[in-house]
Amino acid sequence: MSKPKVFEKPSGVKDYLPEAASKLRAIEWNVLQCMDRWGYRQIITPTIEYYDTVGAASSTANERLFKLLDNKGTTLVLRSEMTAPIARVVSSLLKDEALPLRLSHHSNVFRAIEEEAGREAEFFQTGVELVGDGSAEADAEVVALAAACLKAAGVNQFKIALGHIGFLNGLLNFHLSDRSEDEHVLKQYLLQRDYVGYRHYLRSLPLSTEAKEELESILRLRGGQGVIMEAEQLAKDDQAKASIRHLGEVWDALQAYDVIDQVQIDLTMIGNFSYYTGLIFEGYAAELGFPVCSGGRYDNLLAQFGRPAPATGFALATNRIMQVTADHAEEKSYRVLVIYNAANRTQAIQAALNFREKHGYAVETQYVGEAQLPDSISVNDNQTYLYHGNVYDDILRFDN
Repeated sequence: MSKPKVFEKPSGVKDYLPEAASKLRAIEWNVLQCMDRWGYRQIITPTIEYYDTVGAASSTANERLFKLLDNKGTTLVLRSEMTAPIARVVSSLLKDEALPLRLSHHSNVFRAIEEEAGREAEFFQTGVELVGDGSAEADAEVVALAAACLKAAGVNQFKIALGHIGFLNGLLNFHLSDRSEDEHVLKQYLLQRDYVGYRHYLRSLPLSTEAKEELESILRLRGGQGVIMEAEQLAKDDQAKASIRHLGEVWDALQAYDVIDQVQIDLTMIGNFSYYTGLIFEGYAAELGFPVCSGGRYDNLLAQFGRPAPATGFALATNRIMQVTADHAEEKSYRVLVIYNAANRTQAIQAALNFREKHGYAVETQYVGEAQLPDSISVNDNQTYLYHGNVYDDILRFDN
């Protein structure tokens, strides 16, 4: 392999130039402020974790983890998501705090990718975890908060799809109790949204016509509240019945949050992480064909860290959201350039400090020495100033 050039970077990572970085940070700030208003306190966890604890508990496929060794030969990983690290903190540093706990987080996460996939190996997530409440009310709260955060991020048109892993597991287990491999294959088709492949594989199985029809009818369970009633007719085992009852309770609670217009049911959803145990959901922006938000219930994860507790949460893909809000106007700071020479240094710098502290302006200073200032300032049509290619709302000169 040839040595990379000094300006090259690894596959799957990118640079954020000032305008993009400003937009990304604005999205994160607005979302974190929204979470704070809902009572979620922000925490920060390390970029690297032990493979044998957080890495193994994350349920990220082993080949998608970035692994490294410390100087003692212990395997570490770059965090691939935030739920498992927070479960570790809740079970250790926060073990004496009463439940429920409402925590928010913002971090970059890492997942190894195939070079030809065109996906990002490093991306940004902003999310919450509600730990210690296993009720439908808690699930409704995080779904409603996800909707509020999408609006705070500038995503005005979106849909949140709700599913329930318990219903899907119950239905498949009922008909395929002794065919675990076939159940796994059908789940993979659903995960990949390959409904044609799902139908084809299902019809090849040695099942009764009734069983095949019921399993194929899963693909029709997408829409509004009526889907819950359809699913109730299919639910024959206790797990599936309890899951649909729970989903109905979540739907009822969401009506109080006035977000039903942004919510729909999709019982074909299976979730990307194996630690999901109940309600799962994804948020889709109208302009994009892939999720900008995902989450769900994971009631068994904290037990792996020694503090069993129900939990639910979600994460927004803030760098994906940038694509949706790219054409929206941003509120920019009033930019001022202060030009000064040695004789007027103190006066100029004090003026710059005053504009920053009292008025909140973005102020740059430019020392020009004793030489006469070159005639490089021009006025644009919109009454802004151009100096050496940079645009300012005002220019103050302290060089006379």
